[in-house]
Order: sequence, then structure tokens, then C-alpha cells
Amino acid sequence: MKISIGNDHAGPEYKKAIVQYLESKGHQVTNYGTDTEASVDYPDFGHPVATDVEEGKADYGIVICGSGNGIAMTVNKHAGVRAGLCWTKEIAYLTRLHNDANIVSIPARYTSIQQAIEIVETFLETAFEGGRHQNRVDKIACK
Repeated sequence: MKISIGNDHAGPEYKKAIVQYLESKGHQVTNYGTDTEASVDYPDFGHPVATDVEEGKADYGIVICGSGNGIAMTVNKHAGVRAGLCWTKEIAYLTRLHNDANIVSIPARYTSIQQAIEIVETFLETAFEGGRHQNRVDKIACK
């Protein structure tokens, strides 16, 4: 799979661990995140991830900020992006299964690195269920 990842200053260690995990599984990763804890603006790192997903350059995206909210709001402004804020692997499972999310947003200040890897693993391994959920997903985008 092709996966784009972006993070602000709250997530460099999370990103490093997640990228290592993804590459160990044979995934191709495009990194847009910062590598330092110096304060940056999360939209600068979220928009490129969303653009990759929107344009089909990435199968999925992963974004990380302190609460996961700001960067999720940012990427959800892009047409065709459905980002879910996931703080447990169970939420990651449901956001893929029922909502066909294509970007996972991780709150670095509220999860451990191990939890974040489990969230990513679950997100990528869960297929969209379709069926009754497809009609709902079709209504998400503004027309």
C-alpha cells in the first residue's frame, strides 16, 4: 500500500515508530511530517496528506497532532477525504468498517506509541463493510 503521513510537533516520535512499522510490513510511505518538537502549524502537514489521498497518490493517510482534532478538521476539508479521529483500535475498526475512512487521525497526547501502532494496524487491516453503510457514506460529501 501507499500511505502518506503527516504530523505536527506533538507527533515526531509517533510518526517515526509508525513509519518503521509500516515499512516493516512492506508499505510505501510518503512523509510530510516534522521531525522536531519545535512548534509548527498542523495544517502545513495535513494538507499534503489529504491531497495525496484526494488525488489517488496514496491509498490511505495518517495524521497526528496533540488532540488529533485540528489536523482531522484540516484534512476533512478536502473532497473525497473521510478522516476519523481514533484514540483506540476499536474506534479505528469502526471508522473503517462503517465510515470507509481513508485517513486516520491520531491524538498523540492521549495515546501511547504502542496504541498508535495498533490503531494504524487495525485501520489498515479493516475493510469497509458497505451494505447499509454505503448509503450513509454517500451522504457525507457536500454537493
